[in-house]
Amino acid sequence: MTDTIMANGKELHPDMKHMLDAREAAGPVSTIEEQRAAWTKYSDAMSEPHPADMKVDDRSLSCSHGAVLVRVYRPSGAAAAAPCIVYSHGGGFMKGDLQSSDNFAWGLSAEINAVVVSVDYRLAPEHPFPAAFDDVYGVICYIAAHPSEFGVDTNRIAVCGDSAGGNLSAAACIAARDTNGPKIAAQSLIYPGTGLEQNGGSYDENADAPGLTKAATLKYRDMYLTRPEDHENPLARPVIAESFKELPPAFIHTAQHDPIRDDGEIYAEKLRADGVDVTYRCAKLMIHGFLRVRALGPGGRAEFEAVVNWLKETLA
Repeated sequence: MTDTIMANGKELHPDMKHMLDAREAAGPVSTIEEQRAAWTKYSDAMSEPHPADMKVDDRSLSCSHGAVLVRVYRPSGAAAAAPCIVYSHGGGFMKGDLQSSDNFAWGLSAEINAVVVSVDYRLAPEHPFPAAFDDVYGVICYIAAHPSEFGVDTNRIAVCGDSAGGNLSAAACIAARDTNGPKIAAQSLIYPGTGLEQNGGSYDENADAPGLTKAATLKYRDMYLTRPEDHENPLARPVIAESFKELPPAFIHTAQHDPIRDDGEIYAEKLRADGVDVTYRCAKLMIHGFLRVRALGPGGRAEFEAVVNWLKETLA
């Protein structure tokens, strides 16, 4: 690894410079609309188009609770009944869309030779909990009930999500278990916010870390969880579930310099204590969102390969 860099008092992996530069170029923001526009600009700066031979199309799925827009990625070499990964993007529950997550979604599809279904879930504050959860879980149920529409194997459906999407993916696994829902074969939770109390530990250690701050996590929480009862619901805060038994095997990926690092690490500990097969990995010297640089440096590439290799093995 070449020389590290410094930002906000933290020693960072040099690959993180791509993220810092893209964030600065996106410009200052204040309103929600400006934040969403800046997020798009930030995401686009680190993205590249999908392979020309990959089939990509947007669809509206008629889920039991209503229509949900998704983007479906199918690599040219995928099997007739391919593994399927339902992907939920990050963005604090209040920003992000199919385009902001496109680079990561097609990367998973290409490297794993799997069908990836990316969910354009509804955003807070216009649509607080449980809207985003309903959309993600509704898509999983739809795919399991209509596998021929996607050319997928219902025994090899996995969920993958980063940040807020990690929360939604974890919650979907709990819902599927508790309601005799679709079989979920694996969960890949990338720097997930699983619902810890947002004080102490990594929240204070990395309160002003580059990429994501403690203050931002509190803002996102308050936009998403608007009713007192939401804070007691494990589908909003998976880490407070009474039991983690019989949940799918998990790959949990965190960043060293991230206020929500403990959300992932403690969730991994809780799963493991209840007998779930867990692989936990912390990206050293990296910040929240590090997989955006999956194609921009050797460190980002190595972290992305860890996700890919685990999903390949688990879905084989």
